[in-house]
Amino acid sequence: MKKVITTLLSIAALSSNMVTADTLDDVVDRGTLRCGVVLDFPPMGYRDANNEPAGFDVDYCHDLAKSLEVDVKIMPLTWSERLPVIVTGRADVVFGSTSDSLARARTVGFSIPYAIFYSQGVVNASSNIKTLEDIRGKRVASALGTLPEQEWLKIAKQWGEENLYQSYQSENEVFLAVAQGKADIGITSNTTIKPITQQYNNLEAGPRMPWVADYTSVAGKRQDVTWLNYLNLFVTHQVRSGRYQELWSKYIGGDSPSLRVPGVMY
Repeated sequence: MKKVITTLLSIAALSSNMVTADTLDDVVDRGTLRCGVVLDFPPMGYRDANNEPAGFDVDYCHDLAKSLEVDVKIMPLTWSERLPVIVTGRADVVFGSTSDSLARARTVGFSIPYAIFYSQGVVNASSNIKTLEDIRGKRVASALGTLPEQEWLKIAKQWGEENLYQSYQSENEVFLAVAQGKADIGITSNTTIKPITQQYNNLEAGPRMPWVADYTSVAGKRQDVTWLNYLNLFVTHQVRSGRYQELWSKYIGGDSPSLRVPGVMY
């Protein structure tokens, strides 16, 4: 009996000292980073003339893989797929312009912010929408599961105009609906306005939305503190090295906005 107890204690001690593999180890051992990106949200994510993934988020995927000395696999996602691919383990990380809301943080983990946007409308040129008040009585569209949808529905409820709202699975569907006259205004990110109004002759920039700036973070497994710590350090290095400003200038233009949240220590 004494021998059995001693053996069991030895096994328990050995087990307690074993290191459980985490995402960081898995990615390095696999040699490939599985990086999720929304590819219908230019200039953050889109397909170039050769139908290859491109954009700010895609370059961040490549930069993260380079820092890990591994290859990268770009995984095209819809807005609604961003969290499930992390939860199910199909992706290691998502650069998907994802707002770091408390509700989402119950499902996935978030890094410190890597980009900041504000919400703005893109309107049909014939809509005569110039201000927020002009949207009353008009048909509004945005992508399913996004911050613009969540925030606009609060206003629509106050105005009693929830029936005038329509959600779409992708940003491209939103822009097409506005261009075709199926909606008067689509709510998107300010970074998207320039490429979309260049793509569609009958679309123009609309009013800025009244809610606060949208801080977006890199998404990873909620339980994986080691991986989230690495992502935080990666984002920090992108800013320190000037790479954040370089990519912001390349895809969006002008000076990159500060990622520091007022009153917060990062």
